[in-house]
Amino acid sequence: MDLTQQLDDVEKRYNALSAQMADPEVINDSDKYRKTAKMHRDLEETVGVYREYKKAVEELTQARQMIEDEDPDLRAMAQEEITRLEPETTKLAAELEILLLPKDPNDEKNVLLEIRAGAGGDEASLFAAEIFRLYSRYADSKRWKVEVISASESGAGGSKEVIAMVGGDRVFSKLKYESGVHRVQRVPVTEQQGRIHTSTITVAVMPEADDVEIKLEAKDVRVDTFCSSGPGGQSVNTTYSAVRLTHLPTGLVVSCQDEKSQIKNRAKAERVLRSRLYELEMEKQQQAIGADRRSQVGTGDRSEKIRTYNFKENRVTDHRIGLTLHQLDRVMEGEIEELLTACVNHFNAQKLKEQAESSQADVNPPKKDDGKDRGPAGK
Repeated sequence: MDLTQQLDDVEKRYNALSAQMADPEVINDSDKYRKTAKMHRDLEETVGVYREYKKAVEELTQARQMIEDEDPDLRAMAQEEITRLEPETTKLAAELEILLLPKDPNDEKNVLLEIRAGAGGDEASLFAAEIFRLYSRYADSKRWKVEVISASESGAGGSKEVIAMVGGDRVFSKLKYESGVHRVQRVPVTEQQGRIHTSTITVAVMPEADDVEIKLEAKDVRVDTFCSSGPGGQSVNTTYSAVRLTHLPTGLVVSCQDEKSQIKNRAKAERVLRSRLYELEMEKQQQAIGADRRSQVGTGDRSEKIRTYNFKENRVTDHRIGLTLHQLDRVMEGEIEELLTACVNHFNAQKLKEQAESSQADVNPPKKDDGKDRGPAGK
């Protein structure tokens, strides 16, 4: 099936869903209407770009016909249109190829964001706190909700670890390529001789699991309660409000003491545990292509980096896609849309390439070597 046929089918499906959303029977069934509206929304961007593409192709065809006109003014006008429309149709066609790629089923989900200090001591913990602030500011710009599940502060005022839920529209689709080691190069406040230090933190981004995807059996989870530590007054330190969940089959342990209520802490801890168990299932499925979290995050060693933040040069570099921006000051304020979009485009292009190579292999499968053409040396 060629690209145009696929897009025609998508548009027909979109139109059918539009008609269903106007059907009183669907409108009166809230569950059915919600599912129909979601499918409609999923196709909306593709159909919108396809309609732009069809309009541009039609205008380009008309312009090419006008180029043969005897009137020099019309020919000049047609040439201007051709100059404008040719790159536009090429750009729209490339967008449509990306939009037709199989959708990541997790793209619509909220995420569990984990940030931990790696190599570098106090400087690493300070940078971990700054990166959490960076993501929080970006979340504010997208009107997402950031809910801290647990946080461990360092003596220097940084964060040894921050675990948070980020909820909103298509959060995972934006943040899924942030997992890995982030390296910072700068002169620490405590450095007397002005030497640049290198420190690292690890970032893990996991899709939040729905209850139906990961079922927590009571027999598989040990629940321990204890007194919370840190600021919060007498009720924090004297009541058993903190909760620790241990998943016996896997050995995963999750603690939460952010709330004063034991019930709320347990609910938060269960959300984290479900997401980590869901991630384990994803890892099993993705091990064949090396996409598990451990290969993304690694050990936190300085050499296992996906991105470097160099404060002296006001530079941020993403090593996976070869992109360098000399606007680190803006990035640290949460202006990371350009970085995120570049990552998405890069990995989508990789998927397109793999898809094309796979299609080519299906059309031209490798010939079986029967030894007939090898000559004496092959005997």
